[in-house]
Formats: sequence, C-alpha cells, structure tokens
Amino acid sequence: MMKRIFAATLLLVVMAAGFLVTGGTAQAASRISVSRAQYRILFHQCRYANTKKLRNQCRLAVSRRYRIGRWNPYLDCRTYSGITVCGKLKLSRAERRCVTLSVRAGLTRRRAEVECYAFA
Repeated sequence: MMKRIFAATLLLVVMAAGFLVTGGTAQAASRISVSRAQYRILFHQCRYANTKKLRNQCRLAVSRRYRIGRWNPYLDCRTYSGITVCGKLKLSRAERRCVTLSVRAGLTRRRAEVECYAFA
C-alpha cells in the first residue's frame, strides 16, 4: 500500500515539474485530438467571424490546435438557434457587449455567446 502511495506521489511530482519546465499543460505541447465531426464544427464556426482576416486567423488556429483523431468528450460543444460551435469563442468588443445585454435580458451566457457570435 505504501509503495502505491509513494509511486502516485512521485508521479504527481514529476508531472508538476514537467509543467513548470514547459510553462504549460501537456496539451499545449501537442495538438488536441477531436473527431472528424468535431473538427468540421470547429473549422466551420470560423465563418461567423466578422472579417475575412479574422476568419482566416480562426481557421489557422483550429488547424494548429486540433487534429483529427478520436471523439473528444471534453470538447465543449453547444447548439443554439441552429448554430453549433465548440470550444472557447473569440468574441469582438461588440459581440461581448451583445452578450452582456442578452444576459441582462434573460438569456443564458452560453446561448448569448453563440447567438451574438453568429448574428451580431
């Protein structure tokens, strides 16, 4: 029993040291595996960015951060008003203002983020 506790403690110490040395998480060093459907959602949600430059930056960020592999149950995907998005949305100032006003009007923050990202 003590050997298992020691091994688990040692593993945690080694992992913590690795995070300190690399300055981030293990996922920061490698691309996050997502299913083909999840990747398609991530890539296609870039069409809602306000300018062509932002759309291109979004698509580049998706291709650098994610890779097609297995379905990722930890990827935060949601659908509101027929719009499906995954992950954290990069909102413009106007979109953030829209979210604030929508939440004050009674929408949930998650729904407001999706709708303001897509329609504002």
